[in-house]
Amino acid sequence: MAKKKKHSHDDHINESWLIPYADLLTLLLALFIVLFASSQINQKKFQEIARAFSTAFAGGTGVFDFQSPIEPITPPAEDEKGRQQNQQQQSQTPSSSINEGEKEELKQIQVKIDSYIHQKHLTGKLQTSLTDEGLAITILDDILFDSGSAEVRMKDRRLAAEISALLVMNPPRNIMISGHTDNVPIHNEKFASNWELSVMRAVNFMKVLLENKQLDPRYFSAKGYGEYKPIATNTTAAGRMKNRRVEILILPRIDGSRSPAPAQ
Repeated sequence: MAKKKKHSHDDHINESWLIPYADLLTLLLALFIVLFASSQINQKKFQEIARAFSTAFAGGTGVFDFQSPIEPITPPAEDEKGRQQNQQQQSQTPSSSINEGEKEELKQIQVKIDSYIHQKHLTGKLQTSLTDEGLAITILDDILFDSGSAEVRMKDRRLAAEISALLVMNPPRNIMISGHTDNVPIHNEKFASNWELSVMRAVNFMKVLLENKQLDPRYFSAKGYGEYKPIATNTTAAGRMKNRRVEILILPRIDGSRSPAPAQ
């Protein structure tokens, strides 16, 4: 019986090697976590992980007590300053600009239209201005429409026809017609808001212009801005009259060249 028990004791496997093996695996795991944290180049996360593992391993100095060997990347002060200056310049740059050649062509068109305005004694009714968007012709509403109406008055259709003749150009240019109102609310059986009134005035005036068969409708478009783009105060009668207007915007060519007509 004693002999049998001794044989059983001899067959027992010594498992003491598992202890250093488990320690080795723990160290390898810690090493890979450190390498992973270092590869992220995130100083804050690395320090958080280091503190967590230092606490878990019951203090002492070790690899987690040192800062990350990879320094966080910060842009040079001059590069950051240059980037801010570029952003500021881009924000100040107009959304559309006219090159010198195109500006000169629009000035010639403006001289022609201004000459017509002076000859017809319409200085108080028609105005031109050269902007970054193009050449604008402003027409006050009392020369075209009755109050609250979007129909061009019959007596003013001849003037509209003469204006259309000024828009005949070779090659033709894109032209935007926009309607504007004052801020006095409107609500009648035809229009629920100034916005609708301004849109229909622009559309109806464009239709009268396009009765001139020398103009190509493909180059024309219409917009209504209602009361939202005033050019004067709405607190006075004179200011409200200036805000009630139709504008013709002769647009610059994109590249300043003599672009062909749209494809059929």
